[in-house]
Amino acid sequence: MKQFSLAQLAEMLGAELRGDAQKKILGLATLQEASADQLSFLANAHYRKQLASTQAGAMLLSAKDAADYRGNCLIVADPYLAYAKLSHFFDRTPKQPAGIHPSAVIAESALVDSTACIGPGVVIDEEAVIAAGVSIGAHCVIGARSRIGEQGRLAPRVTLYHDVTIGARVVIQSGAVLGGEGFGFAKHQGQWHKIAQIGGVTIGDDVEIGANTCIDRGALADTLIGNGVKLDNQIQIAHNVQIGDNTAIAACVGISGSAKIGRNCMLAGGVGLVGHIDICDDVFITGMTMVTHSITEPGAYSSGTAMQPAAEWKKSAVRFRQLDDMAKRIRGLEKHTQK
Repeated sequence: MKQFSLAQLAEMLGAELRGDAQKKILGLATLQEASADQLSFLANAHYRKQLASTQAGAMLLSAKDAADYRGNCLIVADPYLAYAKLSHFFDRTPKQPAGIHPSAVIAESALVDSTACIGPGVVIDEEAVIAAGVSIGAHCVIGARSRIGEQGRLAPRVTLYHDVTIGARVVIQSGAVLGGEGFGFAKHQGQWHKIAQIGGVTIGDDVEIGANTCIDRGALADTLIGNGVKLDNQIQIAHNVQIGDNTAIAACVGISGSAKIGRNCMLAGGVGLVGHIDICDDVFITGMTMVTHSITEPGAYSSGTAMQPAAEWKKSAVRFRQLDDMAKRIRGLEKHTQK
């Protein structure tokens, strides 16, 4: 079991230590669940009332919140960032040794660095390239000519089709599919004719891709995901989408083909984007918003209606259907009063 003294943790963070420097910390926990040998943090004012009753052995606090706290604490400018940094020291994810499992199937023309870890049942196709320090979990499939950059980590059951290029330090969770065929068909005389998707997928450095997320290959050019992009679970990214650096997208977002999303954007859960639109840099789109046209100015955007009691919502829905008739009547009244 990993353990650190508060003095060690303070040094790791460059934090101000107040209290017992030799106090041993065995793990991290929430304010409500922390025990005497665990460290917790306060990053949201909504939970400040729990600070008085927490059983945590020590706290990560801002200077403002530490002023009235009498227990052991590490004082930092950003407690949530400090928690994020410390989480890696307590991470219990198993570290896999370098080597190729006997059950892996690797094409002769594939290049696999000697420091890579290739798990059971992995299939690596012709001319694929696996760089130094890469870890590929059980039953992953790496298609022909696909490339995985240094220190990449694929959880079990990730599928990369052919011609998928992944940068350095990319993390891909189980069930993700990169490079599947985009949804492309031409309709003629009532029948659909398939369009071959001949582009690929290019993923930048330091990207994280959640479980069961799908990124389709391009119809002609590649689908592009920039550096530092963070994708949650169950996201659908259609062919030829472009996502700028450091954009974060929450679960169940659907992005239609050829949409372009700028840098440093945030899309909350369930957002939908129609195809062939542009979203500029520094845009925040709230949950369940349907984006039907381009956004050219940074800022926050929403659509739809917020939750309310069902009886009130039904009344609002009726009024919404009456808006067109009301608008016509208002125009009529305006014309009448202007005479």
